[in-house]
Amino acid sequence: MFAVPLSAARLRERGYNQALQLARALQRQAPGNAVLHSGWLLRLADTPAQAQLSRAARLRNLRHAFAVEPRHAAAICGRQVLLVDDVMTTGATLAAVANMLLAHGASAVDAMVFARTPSPE
Repeated sequence: MFAVPLSAARLRERGYNQALQLARALQRQAPGNAVLHSGWLLRLADTPAQAQLSRAARLRNLRHAFAVEPRHAAAICGRQVLLVDDVMTTGATLAAVANMLLAHGASAVDAMVFARTPSPE
């Protein structure tokens, strides 16, 4: 299980990663084999806020924004991954992270979000 990472600047601003907090709570409630891999995903870019952007602009905004921590890249291969985020609007963030994980060899990526907002489009 992975939480969508925040940029360092956003983490300093908020003081916590809300997706990580939700993933930790989920792990406590999940069956024994659910392991949260904190720190395996990196947010490389502090991208502009997504709120006013279209889906296409959001996808461009997030291109190359995420990576797998190099020490854990080999461990992604062949894994079925659960990706946790707090809110989904267009799905651009989840798509960007999922595509990056699939490119690193994940066999499948499922997502769990705790809120769904109407798409701005």
